[in-house]
Amino acid sequence: MVVTTRTRSPIRSNVGLKAVMAVTGILLVLFLIAHMLGNLKVFTGAMSFNHYAEWLRELGAPLLPSAGFLWIQRVGLLAAVLLHIGAATVLALRARAARPVRYAHRKKVRGSYAARTMRWGGVIILLFVVYHILDLTTGTLNPIGDPSRPYANVVADFAPARWYVTLFYTLAIVALGFHLRHGVFSALRSLGQQTPRGEQRARAVALVFAVALCAGYLLVPFAVLTGLVS
Repeated sequence: MVVTTRTRSPIRSNVGLKAVMAVTGILLVLFLIAHMLGNLKVFTGAMSFNHYAEWLRELGAPLLPSAGFLWIQRVGLLAAVLLHIGAATVLALRARAARPVRYAHRKKVRGSYAARTMRWGGVIILLFVVYHILDLTTGTLNPIGDPSRPYANVVADFAPARWYVTLFYTLAIVALGFHLRHGVFSALRSLGQQTPRGEQRARAVALVFAVALCAGYLLVPFAVLTGLVS
């Protein structure tokens, strides 16, 4: 009698799933940096910002149709987000299954707070991404919604009368900051920063990076809200 055993695919192992999270996380962070820098071009004026948006739509022409690059980017980012969430969910479920017994007097640890922040932050970010696409990508929820006038769309979106949009945007960016701080810190620890001094450096780098990225994203809505950009 021959007994056969099924071997789990390496990518479905814990190590493989962590690698998926790391690769997709890096791709998403690179996009966030590029997107933030593009957003800051709003301070150069309507003509410059609209020209930048048009350049993005025509990037890759004539090999790609109009907005072809943007749709490739969107599909790639969607795949990265789904893989990132999927890997995180499987790892969380496996970790919970490995600790089926909950101790009544177990002391709370710092990691539990980070884990809760990542979970709820991820939900807020996902909801914001859906809204952001309907607002500034498809124009469905934007007061103007004209793809040929991206600068006007941004100004109308964060107008003082729509303060609740700025509030939701701020909440999502802060959640993103917590998410990034924990993710960057975890990545740096995985790369060898596991000594007390190394962990201090990793925490400092993660905090500075998260604060800088959040500040870059929040500059635009608050500039419009205060009339600096109009």
